[in-house]
Amino acid sequence: MSLRSAADKKAPNAPQPSQEKQAKLLASDTGHFSMIRALHLADLITELNGFCGFMSILSSMRYCLGPPDSFGNMWAALAFMPFGLFFDFMDGKVARWRGKSSLMGQELDSLADLISFGVAPAACAFALGLRTPIDTLFLSFFVLCGLTRLARFNVSVSSLPKDSTGKSKYFEGTPIPTSLGIVSGMAWCVWSGMVEGGSQGVLGGWWDLGFGGGVHPIVGIFVGWGCAMVSKSIHIPKP
Repeated sequence: MSLRSAADKKAPNAPQPSQEKQAKLLASDTGHFSMIRALHLADLITELNGFCGFMSILSSMRYCLGPPDSFGNMWAALAFMPFGLFFDFMDGKVARWRGKSSLMGQELDSLADLISFGVAPAACAFALGLRTPIDTLFLSFFVLCGLTRLARFNVSVSSLPKDSTGKSKYFEGTPIPTSLGIVSGMAWCVWSGMVEGGSQGVLGGWWDLGFGGGVHPIVGIFVGWGCAMVSKSIHIPKP
């Protein structure tokens, strides 16, 4: 998550020439598609991260529209997210390789991460059976925690302790791409038939609370993951 935004800032308090050039291009009124010229190669790679997340969401929707025991679209939804992680890592490497940082790229990175590692996993969970009103409330909590965590990163990245290269020493709270751990768990559930429409039903069953359509206790994993993302006491060393 946002390895790029911290790593490509060699002097946090002094904008690099490439940043100033991009800001001028974005502020100028030179045509309908002038913004395209302001994008760096790393920014375009970040866009591919967002593309993978959105395609995952669409695949989850296609699964909901089809037979519940036909998991082709669900496997596609689960597969798109690791590809998003690949592009999330590559944009930072390309930015450092080209020696060009991007203020817009930092914002793009956070937005793409929210789609690929926040909304997309929640959409998969909904498609696989976590569909009661209480389930969706908890899934919304997970997405909002990811949103808050990314916003906090963008605000606090310049104040976090740095190493000799100028990179932040640690992530504050678990990075949002760690939600791929949940994705791998959902893939195992699909493989084992422990989902809605599978041979064994949703893992952990369902609790009838007498209101709100009940709840699937497995949704608690999303709640815990969301809390870990917004935690200030969890420090994850950067690679």
